[in-house]
Amino acid sequence: MEFTDKDKTEFQKLVDLYSPIIDKHNVLAELKMWKLKLASSCESLTKNGLEALQNCDKDIYPNIHFLFKILVTLPVSTATLERSFSTLKRLKSYCRNSMNEERLNGLALLSVHRTIDININEVIDELATKQRKLDFVL
Repeated sequence: MEFTDKDKTEFQKLVDLYSPIIDKHNVLAELKMWKLKLASSCESLTKNGLEALQNCDKDIYPNIHFLFKILVTLPVSTATLERSFSTLKRLKSYCRNSMNEERLNGLALLSVHRTIDININEVIDELATKQRKLDFVL
């Protein structure tokens, strides 16, 4: 399957947007090579943007790799970003003067990513290891 004129136009807009960083002369060739790699692969290399980034060799496809990095770092919507700021606002108002920045960042990350399961035993082991290292230094 070849690229349609619309595909080429849309891709060119993307390249123009990031043109100071992306090599305009090689990016289309890289895209065609990446497409051939996907077509010839027996397994799916791109179930999502993060897997595509992991499977894209930075040395062979530097421009495509850069575009994948942008893809995985941009939020899908502003809801994620707004939720992060809302959480941070609640945390700061609740504990404004009782914690340092590192703890505030940790609590904000825990709140935003609350769907991730945390193994309490691993956390205790990690903290104990850090405490032993700290005691050793002192």
